[in-house]
Amino acid sequence: MIQAPQPATLPTLKKRVEFLAAAKGGRCTRNGFVLQAIDRRGPARIGYTVTKKVGNAVERNRIRRRLRSAVRAAHAEARDNIDYVIIGRRAALRLDFDALVHDLKQCLKRAHTTPADRPHIRSGKRTKSRSAAKNRG
Repeated sequence: MIQAPQPATLPTLKKRVEFLAAAKGGRCTRNGFVLQAIDRRGPARIGYTVTKKVGNAVERNRIRRRLRSAVRAAHAEARDNIDYVIIGRRAALRLDFDALVHDLKQCLKRAHTTPADRPHIRSGKRTKSRSAAKNRG
């Protein structure tokens, strides 16, 4: 039996409501992008966005094209029943493409679909609060 070939990339999100729903889910942050994910029924889908803060239209489109190409290389790692949104950052232009694909594969594998699922990681030193310092005397 001959199987149909896999699609070159994931189906894309088109509507604003779908992007807003993904924003309420979990996120995975890397230098070149932020990946947002949320549960839903059906095959995996992906959306791309790059804000005007990143640069002019030429730069934004280059970032979007580069991210789409990275998704083509890493789409096998995407899990069904999840919508993904990739928010491009300026660093996506200067990152090595293999590093970009590696980061994307990692995020697609372990994307959390709700903010509560993420492990809480504390960064920096803990400092004493002012009230604790006053109580010591």
